[in-house]
Amino acid sequence: MSVYDKYEAVIGLEIHAQLSTKSKAYTSDSTEFGSTPNTNISPISLGHPGTLPRINKANFEYAIRLGLAVNADIRHENQFARKNYFYADLPKGYQITQDKTPICNNGYITLFANTENEKKINITRIHLEEDAGKSIHDQDPFNTLIDLNRAGVSLVEIVSEPEISSADEAYEYVTEVRKLVRYLDICDGNMEEGSLRCDANVSVRLKGSKEFGQRTETKNMNSIRNVKRAIEHEIKRQIDIIEAGGKIEMETRSFNAVDGTTFTLRSKEQAHDYRYFPEPDIQPVTILNEEIEKVKSHLPELPNDLFKRYTNDLGLSAYDANIIIDNKTSALYFNELIKLTTNYKAAANWLNGAIKSYLNENAISIEDFSIEPKFIAELIQLIQDGKISNSIAEQKIFPEMTKNPTLSPLKIAEENNLIQESNDDAIVGFIQQVFDENPNEVSRYKNGEKQLTGFLMGQLMKVSKGKADPKKANQIMRELLEK
Repeated sequence: MSVYDKYEAVIGLEIHAQLSTKSKAYTSDSTEFGSTPNTNISPISLGHPGTLPRINKANFEYAIRLGLAVNADIRHENQFARKNYFYADLPKGYQITQDKTPICNNGYITLFANTENEKKINITRIHLEEDAGKSIHDQDPFNTLIDLNRAGVSLVEIVSEPEISSADEAYEYVTEVRKLVRYLDICDGNMEEGSLRCDANVSVRLKGSKEFGQRTETKNMNSIRNVKRAIEHEIKRQIDIIEAGGKIEMETRSFNAVDGTTFTLRSKEQAHDYRYFPEPDIQPVTILNEEIEKVKSHLPELPNDLFKRYTNDLGLSAYDANIIIDNKTSALYFNELIKLTTNYKAAANWLNGAIKSYLNENAISIEDFSIEPKFIAELIQLIQDGKISNSIAEQKIFPEMTKNPTLSPLKIAEENNLIQESNDDAIVGFIQQVFDENPNEVSRYKNGEKQLTGFLMGQLMKVSKGKADPKKANQIMRELLEK
């Protein structure tokens, strides 16, 4: 048994999701990403003396959406606090946040839903706060540059219980949170741009132990994959130290994506004293039951609901359903498609097959896909009616549809002489031509080599230029061969 098998990890994640509001948490400054540095600012977001914050109501609606989606308890009386600490990119010298009255408590995120490995990770709290600005260290060799465009942007912080047991579970947890905030339209979930950020609190202990080990906090992981890599490294690093007789220090660490290691940012010999005190410039905010119910009534269908509908009502496999719901825009496209066809399996096959391949090859998302669902439904119907074969649809008609998205598949099939031949006499003619050109194979089939049907059918599709109805042709060919 490996020395690492003696230990188990205890992991808690803190995820900051930047809310997709058009203005900041307490000012009317724009939140547009990519603006020229230090242009989305005002005296309020810069913390000038005499300025007063003003609540952005959308923050509460977005936080309630998230709380309802994770089955959390929504707080009715919300108060704000000042969290005092100094960083160069925190203009006021304090952050407006929720200390003792988070807007949501409890709730859970389900990992590996609808599988034998399903596991619920409980949520401690979700609270509202504002973001700091951004310190830039790699553009000037001598100075740190400060961009305050992000200062004051609305955030929710989602704090999990320390119930995550591995880097794989952490990867799944962040994936599910990102999927959820995207479905709810409250955050774009883009970790590379910093709109979703994750801090990992990691400790290890001997298996069977009830006491937690000393934890470290790792920051600056700009992708879900890097969250997993950082946690894997941190687990191994801590075990190596303990096995060598050392002691884990409480500290904040950063992740180096180049070599996959973590390194010390600052020590935490004792917990930070942020000197929280009530925010005197913001009155308590009361959320009424009617407001919660209104938000609830407008919630979209969430991934787990879609999974159940796709598998139970539409008869899709778990595999197909999971691929579709992995991306909200794919699920929306599929929902439109199944309003137009009852062949749900074919709809899933087209979305997860040819359409997905086309999107990947062209490095575009389905929002930029130019073919309307009605034309994919028509294509499915043409195949179902035996007017075209599946291979003709995929190899000839679909590529033409991507070039001319306003043309219907029927028109493309007609203009290119691709309508399938289902007339018995015409098919018999094609089959006879195949028999005449392949007498040895016909003779071998009649002598017992039944597997040659595939070869002969291939020749038939060549002779007919793909226009022979495969199902009907296969039936007629077998009848003729058995005579």
